[in-house]
Amino acid sequence: LCIFWVNVYIRWFYMAFRFLFSVPGSVRGTVRISFSQHQAKHWISGKPLVVNPCQHYAVSVKAVYKRDKPHINVGTIGHVDHGKTTLTSAITKILAEKKCATFKKYEEIDNAPEEMSRGITINVAHLEYETEKRHYGHVDCPGHADYIKNMITGTSQIDGAILVVAATEGVMPQTREHLILAKQIGVEQMIIFLNKVDEADAEMVELVETEVRELLGEFGYDADNTPVIAGSALCALQDTKPEIGRERVLSLLDAADTWFKIPLRDLDKPFLFPVEHVYSIKGRGTVVTGKLIRGKMKKGDAFELIGFGSKVKGTVSGIETYHKTVDVGEAGDQLGLLIKGVSKDDVRRGIVIVPQNAGFKDCVRFEAKTYFLKPEEGGQTKPLANFYSDVAYSLTWNRPVILQIVDKDLVMPGEDANIIVNLGVPVYVEPQQRFTLRSNCQTVGTGVVTKLLNEVPAEIVDKKLRKKAMREEVEKLGFNPYSEDVGRKLKLKGE
Repeated sequence: LCIFWVNVYIRWFYMAFRFLFSVPGSVRGTVRISFSQHQAKHWISGKPLVVNPCQHYAVSVKAVYKRDKPHINVGTIGHVDHGKTTLTSAITKILAEKKCATFKKYEEIDNAPEEMSRGITINVAHLEYETEKRHYGHVDCPGHADYIKNMITGTSQIDGAILVVAATEGVMPQTREHLILAKQIGVEQMIIFLNKVDEADAEMVELVETEVRELLGEFGYDADNTPVIAGSALCALQDTKPEIGRERVLSLLDAADTWFKIPLRDLDKPFLFPVEHVYSIKGRGTVVTGKLIRGKMKKGDAFELIGFGSKVKGTVSGIETYHKTVDVGEAGDQLGLLIKGVSKDDVRRGIVIVPQNAGFKDCVRFEAKTYFLKPEEGGQTKPLANFYSDVAYSLTWNRPVILQIVDKDLVMPGEDANIIVNLGVPVYVEPQQRFTLRSNCQTVGTGVVTKLLNEVPAEIVDKKLRKKAMREEVEKLGFNPYSEDVGRKLKLKGE
């Protein structure tokens, strides 16, 4: 019997020794060994059990993110079906061969049921890869007009954009709108990828390049020097025609390394983390994801939620970036935070996470310097009057708002104006924060916050008073500046 038990212990020590030294030294991570219920019964009862370590142990190795290269966030933007997701997949495929990325198939990027059934990107997708010089966070933005709000969220998280334009079609409506939104949000760096050149002749490719460069110049980009790479993302993905496939994707990555400048990160100020998505993981707790706008975050940081009336406080109990643990998250990082003391119902998209007692406050009303787009820029044709209703987008929140014009009766398309934005509910806003205004699936303006206001006038809160004020605006102007539907609700003559 003694010999039997000695044999069992020797086998256990031997298996433990083999397991510990089988983990590659290059993988820095935490290792967790989980016993099955069958093993647990034998462990409690004291009965001997000889196990196969490969069969009975569940080993979880969580890699640690090493900040050994400069980090930059880029994104693919452009019209629906021009090849943004195909290009994203092709980039990961080519870099995976160099062990600088994990290959993501097209269907792994567009993996929501509706995305798979419709063949279009709806939600923003996040992934990572590396070149010899840099570490990239990549955002694949939806191109369909119905999902512009998701595109705005994605674009607000990037430092440089890859504008994908199909050589078979050229500039299309969402090409123009994505470029407008990128410029408004503050994306100043752009690279053009002319896709599907295998389906177009050389003359068509040249015409499309000229058209795109003219569009860049129209919106204030460096039209002459912006890199333009012509290729085929599908050929790169399918390993065919390397001269327009693989080689052109590598040229795109070289251009990204040299053309995109890494912005200065604000690491010294208190952290600001706008929540993009919220998840509840069984056995772990609440997880929120998003981009850290400024500052640094680490495990154990005490925080509070700001926005939508929330006053909940909690603690950061874990930080990951692209499924790798990270000791300290820095401004510019795309992070997942495991938060303690907060339920999933306490958090929503648009809320921000900030340090406790750091003086952060939400706001229901602010003044802003705003530019309203001309029709040729994609804006509306009618002038804008007081009490006009829009939807405002900023950080990760979007809200129906009521606009008031300061020192003017009307604002014409193409004009700048000082306006007051009434949010209806408190959200996080700070001076110099950028926002976008949209109405009826159309981008109408962009602005910068200049002053925070808190007192809301009665005509904003009370619908009856607001209707009365709008009727007075119509009488003063001599025409209806609002939509026909609004005119009917106001019971205007002739509507």
